[in-house]
Amino acid sequence: MKKTLMGMAAALTIGTLEMSAALVSPAQAAGPKAADVITHYADMGYAMYGDAVTTAQALDKVIDAFLADPNDKTLAAARDAWKAARVPYMQTEAFRFGNPEIDDLEGNVNSWPLDEGLIDYVADSYGQSSDSNPYYRLNIIANKELQLGKDKVDASVIDKKLIQSMEEVGNVETNVAIGYHAVEFLLWGQDLNGTGPGAGNRPATDYDQKNCTHGNCDRRAAYLKAATDLLVEDLAAMRDLFAADGAVRKRLTTGKTDDALVSMFTGLGSLSYGELAGERTKLGLMLHDPEQEHDCFSDNTHNSDYYDQQGMVDIYNGTYTKVDGTKVKGASLHDYVKANAGDADKRVLAAMKDTTGAMTVLKKTADSGKWAYDQMIGADNPEGNKIVQHVVDTLVAQAHAVEAAVTAVHLTIKVEGSDSLDNPSAVKTN
Repeated sequence: MKKTLMGMAAALTIGTLEMSAALVSPAQAAGPKAADVITHYADMGYAMYGDAVTTAQALDKVIDAFLADPNDKTLAAARDAWKAARVPYMQTEAFRFGNPEIDDLEGNVNSWPLDEGLIDYVADSYGQSSDSNPYYRLNIIANKELQLGKDKVDASVIDKKLIQSMEEVGNVETNVAIGYHAVEFLLWGQDLNGTGPGAGNRPATDYDQKNCTHGNCDRRAAYLKAATDLLVEDLAAMRDLFAADGAVRKRLTTGKTDDALVSMFTGLGSLSYGELAGERTKLGLMLHDPEQEHDCFSDNTHNSDYYDQQGMVDIYNGTYTKVDGTKVKGASLHDYVKANAGDADKRVLAAMKDTTGAMTVLKKTADSGKWAYDQMIGADNPEGNKIVQHVVDTLVAQAHAVEAAVTAVHLTIKVEGSDSLDNPSAVKTN
């Protein structure tokens, strides 16, 4: 995630190995050519982000149908389309770390957590103000003129330009005005159930201009449409970084081979460790705080976590099944590590299998209706806590397996850290 509630610990340096003159460099090692592994990695990036664009475009069309006829059925279809759009996007997340061009755009599409009062109406329990956010209840939808410090902003027309300008307004990271989670909030509304059952329950009539609930239905519709259109554009920009003339592909394929491999391994290590194990999972479990749930309005976090892991497996193995069923397969990190450090490869594969197993339990528990993710992290649910903790433990082990593979092929990477893993005493639990 772009932002961290408790802050990130110092980056961890892993995989350091002093190389003697007798060691073979990764570029010269046996097995698949490193250049082929790198090119296929870029091909996978283009395919996976391409699916994210395709499913976001499908979401955009379903939202058009919903706004044309807002009712329970069309709202449910829009929510289903949002969940479907998350599946390919989450599988791309390991491309973010190690590829700064992707990281620069990631905040436009997946920033969280967000202060909902920036965008729309909220419950009284939300409170009236925040010491850290002067725009905690700005409510863009309800106000045609916005007071931003000493300045007044014309918000009479809600369009892409306006909502882009509100992203992180006041340099407050939780002022998330665009991306998947802004759309999610507009479709579901606040989840007011804490760690109890139930997700957000926004009524379709919030968009019905003939029978409007909560006011400003026309402006709310304009916001939802602008945010979804913008999401498609931002995802297309990410996809195009892996195109034939894209900046990421060019850097990876024309630069030093070792640097490209470092980018690839860094994505797997950082997503496994600091980001997914730490900031998205362990932190919320420590705090028993549903506000630290990634897809907190829709109760879709179990799916987002599962497909994050699936994406890491895909990228390591060089295999991906597109949403249209097309198979993408080629030279991979798995092939490369197997040829040069077979035991290290076996450890990565075993760790990924364990993590996928833990994620599968998490997903099945939520899909069965037993507990949603926010219920599993509740203070009064030791069995659910155990399921989530197992996810953390296997992700950490997976990161360490990647570390061993990096060392085995004589590279050095830095992965993101997390206070919740590296310095838990620094995390405020009250």
